[in-house]
Amino acid sequence: MNDEKSRGKSKNTKPGRPTGSARRPDPIEKAGLDARIAATRILSAVIDKKTSLDGMLDGEHGNPAIRNLSEADRSLVRAILHSALRHLPRIEAILDSLLDTPLPEGARSLKHLLIIAAAQMLYLEVPDHSAVDLAVEQANRDPRNRRFAKLVNALLRRIGREKEALIESVAALPCLPAWFLDRLTAIYGRDAALAIAEAQLQPAAIDLTVKQDAAGWAERLNGKVLPTGSVRLEKFRGAIPTLEGFEDGAWWVQDAAAAIPARLFGDIRGKRVADLCAAPGGKTAQLINQGAAVTAVEQSQSRLKRLEGNLARLGLKADCVLASLLDFYPDQPFDAVLLDAPCSSTGTMRRHPDVAWTKGPADIAKLAELQEKLLRHALTLVGSGGRVVFSNCSLDPLEGEDMVARVLADNPDFRLVPVAPQDWPGLEEAITPRGEIRTTPAMLGSDGGVDGFYACVIAKI
Repeated sequence: MNDEKSRGKSKNTKPGRPTGSARRPDPIEKAGLDARIAATRILSAVIDKKTSLDGMLDGEHGNPAIRNLSEADRSLVRAILHSALRHLPRIEAILDSLLDTPLPEGARSLKHLLIIAAAQMLYLEVPDHSAVDLAVEQANRDPRNRRFAKLVNALLRRIGREKEALIESVAALPCLPAWFLDRLTAIYGRDAALAIAEAQLQPAAIDLTVKQDAAGWAERLNGKVLPTGSVRLEKFRGAIPTLEGFEDGAWWVQDAAAAIPARLFGDIRGKRVADLCAAPGGKTAQLINQGAAVTAVEQSQSRLKRLEGNLARLGLKADCVLASLLDFYPDQPFDAVLLDAPCSSTGTMRRHPDVAWTKGPADIAKLAELQEKLLRHALTLVGSGGRVVFSNCSLDPLEGEDMVARVLADNPDFRLVPVAPQDWPGLEEAITPRGEIRTTPAMLGSDGGVDGFYACVIAKI
């Protein structure tokens, strides 16, 4: 690690000697520097500590590095991190190609600094000179990286000069961790796995579920109606609350795939329906809007409060219950139950690009065990003729088809109700041979894609 003459050198560059550890004068604050420092620290927490990105980006309770930033800088940090995580294998390949030898094994902070800077230059509209200047300043201010400041400067300037060629050189490299790409290949086949990997590079659009008149709202908001009945906003930039209909509670934000499960019940007018794991309330709102008397169950006090606030804005009412699902025993059976279970969230990579880097096979197996317990309990909550819709946003059959088949094999009083492809025009490819729904981020490509989702309908005989 101390031999910078032979390690961590940029090809065809002259990184120079370390600058030493002499005391530096108090630095002059540079605009945007704090945002880059925050992005680097958060990237480190995601990659090295497997920490969820969303929690760290929360302005009130998130990572300390982001709490004092302006709203504009927080948005910049989010954009940088999303680009860095979406394209991480390609960025790392580019950096490796420009070094004669790898960076020292202990230089994790230096590597994350370079990834953050390269992401701005390669995949965001940040001026090269700004990204380079701030990265060099950041290196100089960190005692661990100070001696590599000239290397940072030389390497990033070369990226600026050769940007187009470098991007082209890694264009065929799938942007997923090897373990996850291998898993998707085993499940879906190589071509479909590569299509999913490519689809997650595109940020998710904003989808709305409307109370009524989807076509009318699509026209008013310059959107389009998807096969799920959702209204997708096209190239919208701005604050959601400023849109027509928000204050009136005419619609709510909900990914198109997430809007599918509640629609699988059919006519539920006047029926008693439980929405388990209900927050933040999008599916609860759908069920109420479809005419059901809904009991919304949530085990988190803060999430339940958020659900109640969302329903209040929409002018909708549910019986909201704070309870652990496994301890929830109603006085009488429900006509229907919706269980959108906690999962690995691998289908939401377009929105949450950290998922593939913070989760692993052990997480999927553990969550599948939890889902099985929850589903087995959910089946006890419906009476004869009742229906249970099970769903989650995982791409893995271990959390979907495989687990459901095992539960049904142990419960002969329940059967799978096949979903008919003709009932979902435009989404027929999402209906499996057994009649379950399985969307992937590669579907609805011409419409802007969709989250990966699994859903099925189970009936009590």
